[in-house]
Amino acid sequence: MDELYQSSRIAASGMKAQAKRLRVVSQNLANKDSVSTQPGGEPYRRQVVTFKAELDRELGADKVAVRKVIEDMSDFQRVYDPSHPGADDAGYVLRPNVNPLIEMMDMREAQRSYEANLNVISTSKEMVRQTIDLLR
Repeated sequence: MDELYQSSRIAASGMKAQAKRLRVVSQNLANKDSVSTQPGGEPYRRQVVTFKAELDRELGADKVAVRKVIEDMSDFQRVYDPSHPGADDAGYVLRPNVNPLIEMMDMREAQRSYEANLNVISTSKEMVRQTIDLLR
């Protein structure tokens, strides 16, 4: 039974990490058009979640955790729009480095990982239930 409890706790840590990733992806998508209104100012910069293995001494196993949320340092897109209040001296406006297609792929991957971890927990619970039934 300890192994089933352990696998459920590990899966729960994976779900928590993927939930954070989904929130960050949603934030990126919500800000895909956020540009600066200050001349030559920077727009919203895409955020990326990094993960780490974290030893849980109580379980004696590694769990998944969010290491940190970092900024994607890729280049911004420059768009010529001299009438925009955020345009620089040359008339260019910097656009966020958020690509909706990449964000949707990241969201789908995080969703599938979340669902896989949820299935591990469901299977563990069902195995415990069946074991208890056998012991009756």
